[in-house]
Parts: sequence; structure tokens; C-alpha cells
Amino acid sequence: MKKLAFACLGLLLFTGVSCKDAKKGQEGEATEVQAASSEKFNLVKDSTKVSFTAYKTTEKLPVGGKFTTINITESTEGGTAMEALNGTKFSIPVSSLFTNDATGTRDPKILEFFFGVMNDTELISGVFKVSGDDKYSIDVTLNGQTGNIPLDRTVIDDNNFSFAGVMNLENWDALDAVASINKACEALHTGKDGVSKTWSEVAVKADVLLEKN
Repeated sequence: MKKLAFACLGLLLFTGVSCKDAKKGQEGEATEVQAASSEKFNLVKDSTKVSFTAYKTTEKLPVGGKFTTINITESTEGGTAMEALNGTKFSIPVSSLFTNDATGTRDPKILEFFFGVMNDTELISGVFKVSGDDKYSIDVTLNGQTGNIPLDRTVIDDNNFSFAGVMNLENWDALDAVASINKACEALHTGKDGVSKTWSEVAVKADVLLEKN
């Protein structure tokens, strides 16, 4: 009988300790979830890079370039990287254009005969947007017009992303600017078929980095 009593007492003690340990484990898990949910993402503003690829000749030969200055004019933190990026506003001085042309003549021509014939050409401004079902885009203001560019996202890692899209310049009433730069670069934009062509299609890309805090 005494043995049975001791056995029952031991079982009660074991059960009590086990319940306490389980409760501690649950509390620990809850703390971890709370800590994870309290993490916030912020855009690393000076790490943002914007590049583009324009095209010339009927063969559609690529001409690459970038803007060396990207001003983030408004950004917020978010519980996820995409929440932090949503609504981010930016402006790009067109004077920061760089196409790595060895002759040093291409950039001045683009500034004068492309951007120079547009309205409000000192800055390209925009807003990054995230909508449902992982859809990404930017509203871009250029030549006094605002249009939307859908974007494809590439995940480099948890904090590093790349976005790419296509800008059709007719959506910004910029075909006169396309004709202007084509005329200024007529010989350079003439292909094997003897036709000079500057495409109104421009591929755009943005690389962004975020940090957790």
C-alpha cells in the first residue's frame, strides 16, 4: 500500500513538472513569435541602383546606361520587405545619366536631344507600388505625364531584390523626344539595312537593399 502511495505521488510530481516544462516551452515559443513579428524592414536609401537598356537600329542593338543619383524622398518601415517598399517615392536627376561612353559625346546628346525636348525634364519621379497577389509596379512621371510600369521581381536574398520592367515611351507622350535623339544620332543608329531607328521601348531595372531592425 505504501509502495502504491509513493508511486501515485511520484506520478503526480512528474505530471506537474512536465506540465510546467510544457508551459515554459509554449511561453518560449510565443516569445520567439513575438520577437519575429516585431522585426521591421527599412530601405537602405543610398544602396538603390537604377539602370536601363535602350535600343537602336532595326536589329535592336542594346545601349545600356544608369543614373548615378537616386533620391528617396519618402519611405516607411514595414513588417516585411515588400511592406517597407510599398509607397516608396523617389526622384532621379536626369543630369546623373551615365552610359560609360568612351567618346564622352553620348550623354550630352541624350540630355540635349532627348530629355531636353521634354517638359519638366530635370527630374524623373515615381512611386513604387505593391498590390495583391505579389504584383509590383512603379508610377513614373516624365515629360509632364504619369504612367505605370509593371515589374517582375527577382529575390536575391531576404533583404536584396531586383525589379525589372519595360517602359514604352509613347505612354509618356515622348515620341517626339525619340525622333529627336534618332535624328541627332542618325548615323550611329543606322543598321546594316541602311535604316536609322531608335526604339521607343526601354528596359528598366532597379536593385534595392533593405535592412532589418
